Amino acid sequence: MTINRESVQQLLNSEDFGDRISGVNQLRQLEPSVAFELIKPIVNDSHARVRYAAVSQLGSLGNQDLSGTLVLLRDRLLNDPEVDVQAAAADALGALKLTDAFEDLQQLYNQTSEWLLQFSIIAVLGELGDPRAFSLLEEALTSEISLVQTAAISSLGELGDVRAVPLLIPYATNSDWQIRYRVVQALQRLGGSEADSALAILANDTVEQVANEARRNLESA
Repeated sequence: MTINRESVQQLLNSEDFGDRISGVNQLRQLEPSVAFELIKPIVNDSHARVRYAAVSQLGSLGNQDLSGTLVLLRDRLLNDPEVDVQAAAADALGALKLTDAFEDLQQLYNQTSEWLLQFSIIAVLGELGDPRAFSLLEEALTSEISLVQTAAISSLGELGDVRAVPLLIPYATNSDWQIRYRVVQALQRLGGSEADSALAILANDTVEQVANEARRNLESA
């Protein structure tokens, strides 16, 4: 079957939400400029799964019109009734590096009690690359949710602010080896003598994955 603008539009206009999801998926086979025009109204679809699929795709299609995409994603981030759609909007904002949304992300993180949304926001802050995120990531390090802690460690590494090194070092002895593994990766990104000293200790970690990752960094230095 030939997939073109008309065939996809027909699916997107269907009353069956399964057809609409298929239409959103088929947008990937169209020219990005065409796909972007077709997807814009779908981010407000009545069905959450359709909205989720559409919002997720804006992370790649949004480059067609960053200012317009910012409006669409900000609305879904702040107003969508489904947490997974809000999380998808956060992911897309990070992928597109739309730093104008930072204050929205910060506000929502402080207001929501949904762990998935907190995790998604913290996870994208490193990718977003906004230096204002440092204090929020520092706060997230003390979260009672281990996944949020892990995301904060990774994002601090991505953000590249060396002030994170002394904040991360205490987590090098955390009982959760996955947190120690993320610390290794973050310290590798941040660098410096203090980070290298911590990595030298982690190279002897009792968990092979952690030790090997730390050794790999030391061997390439």
